[in-house]
Amino acid sequence: MRAGTGPSPGLSEAEVARRRAASGPNVMPPVGRRRPLVLLARQLSHLLAVLLWIAALLAALAGMPALALAIVVVVVLNALFAFWQEHRADRATERLRALLPSRATVVRSGRTSSVPVAELVVGDLVVLEAGDRVGADMTLVEAHSVTLDESLLTGESAAVPHGTGDRLLSGTFLQQGGGRAVVDAIGAATALADISRLAASAHRPPSPLTRQLDRVVRVIAIIAVSVGASLGVGSLLLGLGTTEAFLFGVGVSVALVPEGLLPTVTLSLARGAQQMATRNALVRRLDAVETLGATTFVCTDKTGTLTQNRMSVVVVATPAGRYDVAGSGYEPTGAVAGPVEDDALRAAAAAAVRCVTGRVVERDGSWVALGDPLEAAIHALALRTEAPVDDVETRRPFTTDRMLSSALHRGEVSVIGAPEAVLARSTAAPPKVRRLLGELTGAGLRVLAVARRSWQGGPSDAMEHDLELLGLLGLQDPPRPDVADALLVARRAGVAVAMVTGDHRDTARAIATQVGLLREGGLVVEGRDLPADDGELAGLLRSADGAVVARVTPADKLRIARALRAAGHVVAMTGDGVNDAPALREADVGVAMGASGSDVARESADLVLLDDHFATIVGAIELGRATFRNVRRFLTFHLTDNVAELAPFAVWAMSGGHFPLALGVLQVLALDIGTDLMPALALGAEPARPDVMQHPHRRVLIDRALAVRAFAVLGATEAVASLAAFATVLLAHGWRWGTAPAPADLALASGTAFTVIAAMQVANSFACRSVALPVWRMDPFANRLLLYAVAAELVLLLVFVGVPPVAEVLGGSFPHGEGWLMAMGGAAALLLVDAAAKSVRRSRPAATPG
Repeated sequence: MRAGTGPSPGLSEAEVARRRAASGPNVMPPVGRRRPLVLLARQLSHLLAVLLWIAALLAALAGMPALALAIVVVVVLNALFAFWQEHRADRATERLRALLPSRATVVRSGRTSSVPVAELVVGDLVVLEAGDRVGADMTLVEAHSVTLDESLLTGESAAVPHGTGDRLLSGTFLQQGGGRAVVDAIGAATALADISRLAASAHRPPSPLTRQLDRVVRVIAIIAVSVGASLGVGSLLLGLGTTEAFLFGVGVSVALVPEGLLPTVTLSLARGAQQMATRNALVRRLDAVETLGATTFVCTDKTGTLTQNRMSVVVVATPAGRYDVAGSGYEPTGAVAGPVEDDALRAAAAAAVRCVTGRVVERDGSWVALGDPLEAAIHALALRTEAPVDDVETRRPFTTDRMLSSALHRGEVSVIGAPEAVLARSTAAPPKVRRLLGELTGAGLRVLAVARRSWQGGPSDAMEHDLELLGLLGLQDPPRPDVADALLVARRAGVAVAMVTGDHRDTARAIATQVGLLREGGLVVEGRDLPADDGELAGLLRSADGAVVARVTPADKLRIARALRAAGHVVAMTGDGVNDAPALREADVGVAMGASGSDVARESADLVLLDDHFATIVGAIELGRATFRNVRRFLTFHLTDNVAELAPFAVWAMSGGHFPLALGVLQVLALDIGTDLMPALALGAEPARPDVMQHPHRRVLIDRALAVRAFAVLGATEAVASLAAFATVLLAHGWRWGTAPAPADLALASGTAFTVIAAMQVANSFACRSVALPVWRMDPFANRLLLYAVAAELVLLLVFVGVPPVAEVLGGSFPHGEGWLMAMGGAAALLLVDAAAKSVRRSRPAATPG
């Protein structure tokens, strides 16, 4: 039967209607919800998309409407695909919504009834019992042993006792007891809404990939416009008319814009997101895939992320000795190691389980807690020790003034509670037990004392005195089994990890030490003791050999994220509670818990862990790094091609028009969005190398090594080979310097140069799979998509040069046999040059694998 049938009649129905009309429904304001049109607009308006919009406009002005339409289609399809990926992630997140209850029990006009939570008004009298979730901010007016799980708001995993006059906050969970409370704030006026607004105000930074791609796009735009303008002026000086020179310059500028780069980046990130989803990591923003790879600092919670969120009794210390209890979470089976006096162990377990109501039950093949997790752990101990689990006659629940609970059963009183409270009421406490108490608390275990006495009267305060101490129970939330390994991988990869939790510092320290996060010399500090200066704060967290920040507030977590970012770190912040939402939005990557997290935290995050596991974060970082490497791979591939495409225009201009133009604008575009696109996409699917987490992450998208390889090694080789093939064909047909070749000869030579570049790009796609290994040392079947893409590229090549109408539009013709030999020779030459360059690179101490 529910508590709360006291004399207060509650509000009248008329008063409820009046207040609801004045204040509106009790619903949370929308937090962090991304509107579909805004998502789509963002995909259509970032810098690379803007560059392509401009290219489409210029193509239309240059009299190439088909090209303009093709570019527009590329931008729109890419935007729709990226929008669909992120919108689908939002929809998946929405299915996880489970923060607030749907109904509440209220007293109105003297009658108790169940109403939707949205209909609560200020002044409503709400009836609460164990298992209820608080649906608004309210004040207790009647309390019977109320304990509240406030972890979603405070981060504190232990239940908090509350009495009459205490305030209960919306979103918290009643673990024990019952009572009545008067609503004093609803909807947007609740503390939950305040935290939500703080989350909305946090600034979400652009991802490292976005910033670096913007720089690349700016450089490409400057080069394209500069080259186009220079060649336009040059062609004007060589005798072309003003309109023709303008159109030629515009065409060159459009040709130098990498139209295939946008879908390549998007699809590569989408593939990374798909792979993360198979590992229980749901990506809500595509660019978060790469940002995870760039992460240098992870701020992680403790409960459920580093630990199993399954309380377990691991030690029982009795006057007869110490018993170490082995078991997994709430599983009722397990071994007990210790002295032979089993009666003392079973007596302690039997007394403890009489005082609690939490139980373990089997569901879907596994054991879960029903009620308070701590009490369920005590029930599991009783099952493991085969102690009797009785239906007691009378139970006195835990209260804050007594710090214990008790049960009366067949003339015997059983008591469990805080050691200091139980020991103070016991007749004697052997020194051995007190020494064990110091050992257990020093190990970071949560300790409860168990006692008993005979009692023939009824329930009263007196029955809880003159107790016989039975023993101490040491409980812990066991670490996840592979967290220690994941932390070692993160540390080896150059990723610092700090525990940022609302728990007690001793509990946090013990878990952090146990899993290897905190080593000798590491930092343990409470939120209130953090330095006031942000720079000093960041240095303190990073310089320590592992760091634990306990008793943090929402403002502390937000400040930690800002301080670390200001110090140059790429920060991933985990969280499950509403209090974590502001920091999740402020961090470079917000990581929310999907299994146990709040709705507000999930909506504020970029990544949702479906299994709440820290090791999943490390796995996502690995995939993010692999994705970043793949972006560098296909950027190398694209830039190599751009050198070969630009060289004919540069040679034509520098020769004053005496050397014919080897490629036309349409041929360049056919290479960019025709033959090159699918191999580039396949490079985005290159599997992660085993060494990807063996060293700190390379955070620069285009560095000196990549530029030298793309421009001076691979690109130069392609440019020389294609121009040499072009000149060879012309010379073989009687062309001499400064003369105009016959149209048929020029088309044949141009088609040959086009074929050489396409063939060398086939070889280049395999070469770009690694910056260290030659092609013949890589497994060709490790990336089967590349094999299919190359086959498609060769088919397109045959279409571009072998189908007369297409070849005529592009400006080339089908090569003769010697042209195909030169194409194959060029491909072989590129592989040999690439292998030689890689050999030189491997000989350097600073060579980076991959």
